[in-house]
Amino acid sequence: MKEIKAYIKKHKLQNVVLALRKIEGMTGLTLSEIWGFGRGKAVGREDSLFNDPLESAPGVRIELCCQDEWVDEVISTIEREAHTGLRGDGKIYVFDIQQAVRISTGERGHNAT
Repeated sequence: MKEIKAYIKKHKLQNVVLALRKIEGMTGLTLSEIWGFGRGKAVGREDSLFNDPLESAPGVRIELCCQDEWVDEVISTIEREAHTGLRGDGKIYVFDIQQAVRISTGERGHNAT
């Protein structure tokens, strides 16, 4: 199993979520509103994050877990739907999951996703 975290622009969220829902076997995801900056932060304002957090860009973090065989499709979907061609489109990270447990039923492993 893999955990996928994607950081995307806020205005692309609806497109991304609608496309992810079309993937057969997708069990769910978590969304968080975030603020941050990447390489494109204002030149000469390296300390701006600490002095004025509103100078950071708003975004959305999408987190989901899926079977290994779905990872490429999920990544391709997010990449396609979040792409604007402009700097700051976001990032996608993939992590290995060692164990998953569904609290309500006690199911473990692949059945818990």
